[in-house]
Formats: sequence, C-alpha cells, structure tokens
Amino acid sequence: MARPWRLRHKLLLGLALVAGILATLLASIVHGQTSYLDTMKTIDSKLSESQMTEDLRSAVAQLVAVDKPHAPPTDEPDRLRKKLIFTQERLGIYENQLQDTLRRKRDPDGGFQESQLIEEFKKDLDEFDKAIDKASSIQLLNGMDVSLTQDEGIIAAHKKLSLTADELRQAIYGDMYHRIDVAKSHHRHTMIIVITCSSAAVLLLGGLLYFFYGWIFYPIKRLQDGVQQVAQGNFDQPICVNTGDELEEFAQAFNDMSARVQATWADLARQVNERSRQLVRSERLVSVGFLAAGVAHEINNPLASIAFCAEALQRRLHEVMPRSTQDSQTIGKYLAMIQSEAFRCKEITQKLLEFSRVGERRREQAELVELVQAVLEIAQLLQNCRGKHIEFHPQQRIVALVNGPDIKSVVLNLVVNALDSMDEGGTLTITVQQIGNQAELTFRDTGCGMEPEVLENIFEPFFTRSRTGKGTGLGLFISHQIVSQHDGQIEARSDGPGRGSIFTVRFPLQPAAVEARAA
Repeated sequence: MARPWRLRHKLLLGLALVAGILATLLASIVHGQTSYLDTMKTIDSKLSESQMTEDLRSAVAQLVAVDKPHAPPTDEPDRLRKKLIFTQERLGIYENQLQDTLRRKRDPDGGFQESQLIEEFKKDLDEFDKAIDKASSIQLLNGMDVSLTQDEGIIAAHKKLSLTADELRQAIYGDMYHRIDVAKSHHRHTMIIVITCSSAAVLLLGGLLYFFYGWIFYPIKRLQDGVQQVAQGNFDQPICVNTGDELEEFAQAFNDMSARVQATWADLARQVNERSRQLVRSERLVSVGFLAAGVAHEINNPLASIAFCAEALQRRLHEVMPRSTQDSQTIGKYLAMIQSEAFRCKEITQKLLEFSRVGERRREQAELVELVQAVLEIAQLLQNCRGKHIEFHPQQRIVALVNGPDIKSVVLNLVVNALDSMDEGGTLTITVQQIGNQAELTFRDTGCGMEPEVLENIFEPFFTRSRTGKGTGLGLFISHQIVSQHDGQIEARSDGPGRGSIFTVRFPLQPAAVEARAA
C-alpha cells in the first residue's frame, strides 16, 4: 500500500518546483546578461584594435606615397626607412592593444590568428626593408634617377604588407562577428528558457491554486462546517475529508470525538431519564408505603377484634350447645373460618408493614445457584408450568451477601411472569454468572413480548398487562424495590410483541458499606 502524502510533503514539492523554476530563470537571465557584457567588452576592445589596424594600414599606404615630387633621389631610401619605422611603431601600438585584449580575456580565439598575422607582418616589414636596400644598391650601380617606389621588389613587398594588414583587419572583424553570433545564440537560448519557464510558472501557479483548494481550502471549509454542526448539537453529519494527509487524520479524529460525545450525550440522557423514572418510582413507593402502613394499622385492630370475638363465640358455643348437633358443627366451622381468614388478613397487613418499614433486612452469605434451583423446584409444580420448559444454565458457583427470601421472591416473581407470558411449548432460559464484582441473573423467555409503552412503565406500582388478568401490578414493583435495596439494578428488554422478553438482575456480591468497612 502506497504511503499517503503528507501535507508538508505536498507543500515542499510545490515550493521545490517554484524554487526550481525561479532558479532556472535566474540562471538564464544571469547567463544572458553575462554573455551581453562579454560581447560588449569584446566589441569595445576589438574596435580599439580595429582603429589601430586602420592606422597601421594608413602607415602601410604611406610607404609608397610620393611626399616631395622634386626631392633628390638620394634621400628617398632614408624617407622610406623613416616611414617603415613609423609603420613598425604602429604595429607595436596594435600589438600592445592586442596584449591588453588578451589580458582581459576579450578575444574569442585567444589572439591566435592575430598573433600569426603580426609575425607575418613583421616578416613582411623585413622583406620590405631588404627590398629598399636592394633597390638602392641597383640604383647606385646603374646611376638611374628613378623613384624607389617603382621598384618591382618594393612594390611586391608593399603589396604583401597591404594584404597582411587587410587580413589583420578582417581577423578583428571576424572576432567581433563571431562574438556577436555567440551572443545571439545565448540570447536565443535565454529567451527559450525564459519563455518555457514563464509558461511552466503560469501552469504551476494555476495547478498550485487548484491543488491548494483541494488540499487545504476545501478540507478546512468542511472542518469548519462540521465543527459548527457539532456546536449546534448535530452529531449525525460526519466530516468527510479524503486528502490522505494530516487534515484527513484530523477529520477522522474529530469524527471519533463527536461519536464519543454523542454516545456520552445519549448515555447521560438515558441515565437522566432512568434516574427521573426511579425518582418518580421512589416517590410513589414512599406514598404507597405510607398508605400501606396507615391501612395496615387501621385494618389490624378490626381484624384482631374479629378474630378475638370469633374465638370467644366459638368457646361459648361449645359451652352452650352440644357438640353433636349439626348446627353446632356448622357454626363452629364458620367461626374457625372467620378466625383463619382474619389471621390471614393480618399476615398480609403485617407484610405491608414490613414492606413500608425503612431500613435493610438481615443479609447472609448465600449461594445464588442454590437459591434459584430451590425456586425452580417449586415453580415446576405450578399449574401454569405445564407444557413449558425451564432451562437453567449456571456458569459457576456465586456466593453473595443477600437476603435469601427476598432474592427468592424476586426470582419466583420473574419465573411466574415468564411462564404466564408463554404458550405451551415455550422455553424459559435462566443463566447465573459473575461479571467483575457483580452477580448477573438473566431470564429469557419466548413469550408474548412487550411494547415500548409497557417497557417504560413495567416497574410502576399497580401497572399490569398480564394475559391472565389476575395480576395486581405490584410483583415487579416490589422486585425492583428489593433489587434496589441490594444496590442492584433490574432491566427489562423486548424486541416487540411476540418476540419474547429478557429480564436482567444485577447486584454486587458485597454491599458498598461492607466493602468500605473492609477497606
């Protein structure tokens, strides 16, 4: 898998391309300016050399020129040598100028051609001097009165001097033209580079602007919109950034944070709702407790009187009427029934008093699997258990500090409710397991299930949706109260009508007060 490009790598690449184009442009401009300056310096030096060659050519032309038409012939050799010396001086001046050009490195070929022509020109001057000597000797021997400039040898030597001077001038012009051609070539190359780099810079600028929008501007805009959505409480629109760099990682991290915040928010809302319902339930429990206590106290006194009076009547009846009569037996039976029912009502009111009494009942170490098993042995004898299956899957032995009868009451109530909710062939699955320092009992049935409205009010007092029509709506309410007294929780779940129900009971193995004392 290719490694994603980081944002800094993208920016560094763009910066490197821009720097490369700028460096190429700068190098091309510097090269063009350098070539231009070298050309101007070369032309400046060569123009000076050209001026010197013109003076040299003028001196060469003066060698055979007639200065004084009536001058005596005997002075002509001296005059020619003076002109020859002047020409040599002109040549020396040019040679110095050439050395200055070479010292400044302004000659394209390093002065090679000019140096050869200078040496050749010096030889031609020597030949011209020899031609003067030879022509002077011939003129003295023959006594001729003819100008030396008409001598064939001097004319030939002068012609060679003129040709060499012209070649020297052409060499200087050739160097200037060559340098100009080089400058033109450099200028042409520079223009090509400048135009190419400028076009590339324009394209690169457009590309960088396009990628900048895709890499930075657009992702930042998406991040800003996503942050504003979260700030407004909307957690259902995740930020989608597919740049493969730090901004995408930032968007993913922000989405994860938003998901955690949403989950925390939902959990807090659920807890607030649950605590509110528990508070309402507790308030109702207090009201029911006060009502039950009042009613129990008020009913106990009449019940005690009824039982006492029935017992007194039965005792007197035995004294007054013979026991063998049928009426005596019937009256005694009814009085015994009145006593029995009165005491049974008293037991019920006593339970109401115990239920409304504040404080915890005695707790002892109990084995939960044995408690559940004892309840199931009784439940299997119930009439509503016929044709239904109860599966018990204890995971391990669990010992908890609980009130055994209360826990049995909770288990029995949940088992009876599950059996009532199922038709024949239904299955109730019970599991007992330890999770951390808590015990968890799960009751899963395949019964009629529950609607959301029933789930919300299932633990409310006097709320019932029993299919048998015999429920009072206090069973689950009392079970919830018992589990709460054990610092536990009881939860009900259902996927809907006809999909069964799941009741989960959790409570700590040791109450918080006991753990605090142990610590």
